[in-house]
Amino acid sequence: MSGQHRIIVGISGATGIVLGARTLELLRGAGVETHLVVTRHGQQTRALETDLSAADLRELADVSYAPGDMSAAIASGSFQTMGMIVAPCSVRSLAEIAGGATSSLLTRAADVTLKERRRLVLVVRETPLSAIHLRNMLTVTEAGGVVVPPVPAFYLRPESVEDVVTHVVARALDLFGLEVAIPRWGEDE
Repeated sequence: MSGQHRIIVGISGATGIVLGARTLELLRGAGVETHLVVTRHGQQTRALETDLSAADLRELADVSYAPGDMSAAIASGSFQTMGMIVAPCSVRSLAEIAGGATSSLLTRAADVTLKERRRLVLVVRETPLSAIHLRNMLTVTEAGGVVVPPVPAFYLRPESVEDVVTHVVARALDLFGLEVAIPRWGEDE
């Protein structure tokens, strides 16, 4: 498959694993090939926050990789993609990406995405934010990445957490030129 229809999805250990799962579901619905990497801490958080097994989560993706597999296709710039989304993105992963010192396949793939000048979207899940977090967000932004905090759009009057999650993920996917059918400001429903 062409890199024009392929996205890397990273899931780190921050709370909000449902963001990553919904990302995979929406990308599948959009016909985009997904390459998944979940950190060790991401697997721990998945077990705490959801009823999804590790296999269930992998089945949402077309291809999945072990977090320590530094010889995986997504660790190389020659592997063509539209880019990468990390949802949720922990501040630890953010710090590694900002510093360029990667210790896992997730942060290596993000580093490759930046160096190849491809779209990198980080759904950073932390609050409150320290000056260190903000500096790291600025560093990633200056390197070409986009930080998308999972901020709900209350003007849509969401009726469930699922509504909020879907809107946050759809807005993040907008950054790849992938429009997911969601209510939007100023448009009739």
